[in-house]
Amino acid sequence: MTRSGDGAPTDHATGRPVAVVTGAARGIGAAVVVALAGAGWAVVATDVAGDDPRLPYRLGTRDELEDVAAAGGGSVVPLVADTCDPAALRGAVDEAERRFGGLDAMVAVAGVVGGGVPLWEMEEGALRAVLDIDLLGPVVAARVAVPALLRRPSPRRGRFVAVASTAATRGMPGLAAYGAAKAGVSGLVRGLAADLRGTGITANAISPGSTDTAGLAESARLYGLPSPLDFAIQQPIERLIQPAEIAAAVLWLADAGTGAVTGTTIAVDGGLAL
Repeated sequence: MTRSGDGAPTDHATGRPVAVVTGAARGIGAAVVVALAGAGWAVVATDVAGDDPRLPYRLGTRDELEDVAAAGGGSVVPLVADTCDPAALRGAVDEAERRFGGLDAMVAVAGVVGGGVPLWEMEEGALRAVLDIDLLGPVVAARVAVPALLRRPSPRRGRFVAVASTAATRGMPGLAAYGAAKAGVSGLVRGLAADLRGTGITANAISPGSTDTAGLAESARLYGLPSPLDFAIQQPIERLIQPAEIAAAVLWLADAGTGAVTGTTIAVDGGLAL
């Protein structure tokens, strides 16, 4: 056990890997936190933990974030932070370094859905929310995390993982802005992987299909469907994907043994993109 500048104990000496996860209060983000903690990671779990007035549905709450941290055991620290706010997200990275001795992975999960109408009819507020949270958020996450990942001594095993969507490659009516933002995430990891050449740090994305989350419930509402389960028929597996299944793919990418995988977007979509 080592100590940071203010005397707080850290886990750097144990070799336990350390991650920051955004959008951690529920859904895929929560599942990622639990999966990482279960695999021996220390995690700073972040979420804005409040609603966005530009969007018509509820987002994750502080209580949900606290519950996720509790489920992850003593290795998870909850922290309220807006993924679009560089200072706030840098604070989460600082907390990872202060409390646990460094950073080995940034997992940018935070995302929202909005639209349900042609792009030119979409409300300006919802448009900005989708572009800000779904694209700017991962960009901010990369900008604040990479310097910390580079502070680890060589040979490094740093990982940047973001969540894209099948909508990045498959046109979906009423979701043009969402698809554009998620396509941007795939472009982000390709460019970031090139920037990280020779550092030992990788950048990748996961592209989920219809996953059983609050965001999918909002998609069902936007399309006038009675239930998110109506999306299951689109996928050859004929069921919704569970957040834990996406988390398993994130956990694989975060592993030290996947250093040869970088600049790619991996589909975990039940065959939706076929």
